Amino acid sequence: MRRSNFSSVRRSLPFNALGWTLNLLQKVGLMQQPLHTETLIAAARRQTGLDDFGDETFREPLSRLLTSCATEARLNGFGRCAVTQDVLQLLANRLQIQHDRGKWPRIADEAIIAPLFIVGLPRTGTTLLHGLLAQDLDASHAPATWEVMFPSPPPSFGENKRIKRAERRLACFDLLAPEFRKIHPMSARSPQECIVIMSHSFMSDQFCAMYDIPSYQSWLLRQDMEPAYKFHRQFLQHLQYGRPARRFVLKAPAHLLSMDVLFETYPDALVVQTHREPLEVLPSAASLTTVLRRIFSDSVDPAAIGHEMMKYWEEALEKFFEARMGLRSHAFFDVDYADLVRDPIAVVRRIYSRLGSELSSAAELRMRTFLESNSPARHGRHSYSLADFGMNPVNLSERFSAYRTRFKLPDINCEHVSLSK
Repeated sequence: MRRSNFSSVRRSLPFNALGWTLNLLQKVGLMQQPLHTETLIAAARRQTGLDDFGDETFREPLSRLLTSCATEARLNGFGRCAVTQDVLQLLANRLQIQHDRGKWPRIADEAIIAPLFIVGLPRTGTTLLHGLLAQDLDASHAPATWEVMFPSPPPSFGENKRIKRAERRLACFDLLAPEFRKIHPMSARSPQECIVIMSHSFMSDQFCAMYDIPSYQSWLLRQDMEPAYKFHRQFLQHLQYGRPARRFVLKAPAHLLSMDVLFETYPDALVVQTHREPLEVLPSAASLTTVLRRIFSDSVDPAAIGHEMMKYWEEALEKFFEARMGLRSHAFFDVDYADLVRDPIAVVRRIYSRLGSELSSAAELRMRTFLESNSPARHGRHSYSLADFGMNPVNLSERFSAYRTRFKLPDINCEHVSLSK
């Protein structure tokens, strides 16, 4: 097993300086960050000059999120500031999208036809496959990070200022948390996950990845996700307005938990599920979550996160299998991670064949260029061990044995798991 350097991860000097300053300002009362639903809703209305949210089903999820952040997440100064600013931006986006739907009512007529959803356990190649399929600019559209950050007005009305704004925000994040880009690099033009779209409904596991909020997470797992998917569809209509209709290519591991609602919202969807050995997947997911939460809290327990990842994704797979059995089998397409890494273009061709399409030479060239310029280690290698997250390889293997058997994953020697990203 590769020697872990996980414990050597350190915060950057700019982050430490900013965190110290924010903590001091909050202690002396010069920078209060109230995590109150009505306070933030009122602030978003003042900021935008708009009042109408349309559907207000987001209020209970937002209230539960803020309560959990305030009482459980042990936020540092930067964390409290981040929660406040993120919620304000999401609320402002909702107000502006609702305003746009009144200004351009034909947005509501946009048909979202046969979207493709990439799902799978975290770290199973979903990001790689999403990035590849996004290169077929003539046939597909994968929502870009800048579009999801700043969706209003509809992106067809112009993009340059918003792209630059997103680039500045991501550059600041990279400066404060350089370790994160080793695990999950982002850019303003790169495809973004659905969890960021769904965060506008405040029903999204994006918040659980960022903050230790067990009460909110437990509540979220018991919810009917219909409001989140309803808004998701409205968001896609917004992105498509004023553009030629193309197949949306979307992805989020969290869709595993809501397959029934996904197909109620998009009956003609195709779901591509990626598969990889859980002993490799779950420590990687725990690593990403640990690095991310350390930005917003000074009290992070990697072993507790390891246990959380095992429990959460074990339940996600159980819910997914139960839902998948009741859905049309032709709506699902399985991809082995080893096949994807060995010959990604061949996997893409198989997906296109299922769609009844052909991969154009121009799209294939863009995909090969994407592969050449996106080496997994281009930002440095992030290594860790099962022990970093209190994970017992034998126990982990047993808990996911049904998954391994169902999808014919090869048996793995628990003593020889190579873990790095």
